[in-house]
Amino acid sequence: MRDTVVVFARAPRLGTVKRRLARDIGDRAALRFHVATLTALLRDLLACRRFDVVLAVTPDRARVRLPVRVRRVPQGRGDLGQRMARALRRYRRVALLGCDIPAAGAADVRAAFRGLGTADAAFGPATDGGYWLIALGPRRPGDLFGATRWSSEYALADTLLQFRHHRVRLLRYLSDVDTTADYHAGGPVR
Repeated sequence: MRDTVVVFARAPRLGTVKRRLARDIGDRAALRFHVATLTALLRDLLACRRFDVVLAVTPDRARVRLPVRVRRVPQGRGDLGQRMARALRRYRRVALLGCDIPAAGAADVRAAFRGLGTADAAFGPATDGGYWLIALGPRRPGDLFGATRWSSEYALADTLLQFRHHRVRLLRYLSDVDTTADYHAGGPVR
């Protein structure tokens, strides 16, 4: 069985993606950024050919038109932790990452899977206290996320509490793009 990468994304629809960013740059520019970043990430992952790539989309029944072909699955109901846990449980060795980190790519996913050779989990920490990637091997806690405070500076620390009896590897720190400052600091999309 091959390793699997799950990319978590909102369906690209005007007014529904990157809403904090859209307040400053407008809905159309935020949508263009979202589609460009998601497309670049998917192309990079698919070109690697070392793992299967799945796009997990919300809302579940949304039509998604992208210039790249990839298997799609619904995220399902619940909060972010419930949806991520459901996606992660489907696979024995899996990496899940968000689509709003312009610097993330296949090399990071390869590093995460290499890390699973000596660890039970790997995390890509974000500069804002969250994380942009989680990779899991077969040995994992029953409750992956506990009382994680999502979209906060405590998201990684809260999640790591659940993994306190597991071996964890941290990858490089990257920045996600949530605000105009992030957008201008992040550089061009691949």
